[in-house]
Amino acid sequence: DLSSLARPQALRGGSTGALGAHAARRRSVQLLRPRRPTFRCSVEAAKQQVQGTLAAEAEAARKECFGVFCTTYDLEADEKTKSWKKLVNVSVSGAAGMISNHLLFKLASGEVFGQDQPIALKLLGSERSLQALEGVAMELEDSLYPLLREVSIGIDPYVIFEDADWALLIGAKPRGPGVERAALLDINGQIFAEQGKALNAVASRNVKVIVVGNPCNTNALICLKNAPNLPAKNFHALTRLDENRAKCQLALKAGVFYDKISNMTIWGNHSTTQVPDFLNAKINGRPVKEVIKDTKWLEEDFTITVQKRGGVLIQKWGRSSAASTAVSIVDAMRSLVTPTPEGDWFSTGVYTTGNPYGIAEDIVFSMPCRSKVRFQTEIPITFLPDRSIIQDGNLHYDIIHTGRW
Repeated sequence: DLSSLARPQALRGGSTGALGAHAARRRSVQLLRPRRPTFRCSVEAAKQQVQGTLAAEAEAARKECFGVFCTTYDLEADEKTKSWKKLVNVSVSGAAGMISNHLLFKLASGEVFGQDQPIALKLLGSERSLQALEGVAMELEDSLYPLLREVSIGIDPYVIFEDADWALLIGAKPRGPGVERAALLDINGQIFAEQGKALNAVASRNVKVIVVGNPCNTNALICLKNAPNLPAKNFHALTRLDENRAKCQLALKAGVFYDKISNMTIWGNHSTTQVPDFLNAKINGRPVKEVIKDTKWLEEDFTITVQKRGGVLIQKWGRSSAASTAVSIVDAMRSLVTPTPEGDWFSTGVYTTGNPYGIAEDIVFSMPCRSKVRFQTEIPITFLPDRSIIQDGNLHYDIIHTGRW
C-alpha cells in the first residue's frame, strides 16, 4: 500500500571510488528526518579533503547510521582505476515486499549490470513498511556487496525517484476478498498516477520503467500518461514471467532444456487473457509444431497452463510468485541492456501507438521486441496468432528511426 504519501524518512549513503580487492571504500547511510539538513558523504581525492565541517557533520550523523555504512574510509587518489563507472540509480517501489526481498540482492550482486558497475538502491515503501525497509537495508549491509554504494529508503516518490536511471514499480494494492476490480483499479490508478508524476518531475530524462504491480498493463499506461516529459518507449509492463513459464512448458513437452526454446511471444496482458504464441516459437531453431506433434496439447493445454500458472501457484504455495517474478525482472532488465541475439526476441508490454500489427493504439500491450544496442529497442515483424502473416518474419520494424517510440 503506497497510497499514503508523506515526507520521508530516508536511509541514504553514497560513495565513489575504485573497485577491486584492495580498494578502500567509504560509505555513509543516514536516516533523514523532515526539514533537517541533509548530510551525504562522498569520497574525495585525498585524505586532507575529508576534514573540518564535513567530519563534524559525519560525527553528528553517526547516531542515526546503520553499521558499516557509518564507517568512513579515506581513498588515496592513486587507488582510483580507469574501470570505475558512473553510479546507476535504481529506484524500487514495494521494496519491503517478497518480490523485492529476492530482487534487491540480485541487483546488488551485479547480476544485471555486471561486476564493474556500482549501483545505488533507492527503496520506496509506505509509512507502515518503513521499519521493514530499515530491516531490508540492514540485510543489504550485512551482505557486503562491493558494488552497492548507496542505499536510501523513504515513502515519498519525489525523493526516492530523484535522478533514477531505472524505476522498478513493484508495489501495488493486491485484490482481496470482496474487492471489486473497478475499486482496485481506482486505488492502484491513484498510486501509479502519483508515481508517474514523480518520475516526470525528478527522474533521469531517460529513465527506464518496468511496471510489475498488477494489473501491470493498465498501471503502466496510467504511469506513462502522467509522465508526458519522458519517452513512452521507456515504459514496460512485465510479461517476462509469462514468457519464462511458456518456455518451461514447451521444454518439458519436447524433452529438451529450456535454453533450446527461442522466439517465445506473449501477446496482450499479464492475465488469463494473454496469448502465449507457439506458432512463432522455435525449439532448437525449428518451429514448435515440427517438434511437438500434439496439436491438441499446443492449442488447449499449453495455452491454459500458461494462462493459469500464477493461480495454480497461489493454490499450491499459498501466495503469489515472488522468487520467479524477481528472476523475470532481472531477465527483462538484461534484455533491455544487452543486444538481442540475431533472429530472437523477447516479450514485454509496450505502448502501442505506431505498432506494426494493427493492435489498438494508445494502450500497453505485450508483443515481441528486440534490443539493437543498449536501451534501444525495436519491434520485429512476425505474425499474430490466428491472423494472416503481415510481413516476412525476418524484416524488423525499426522503432528507433520512425520517431514514434
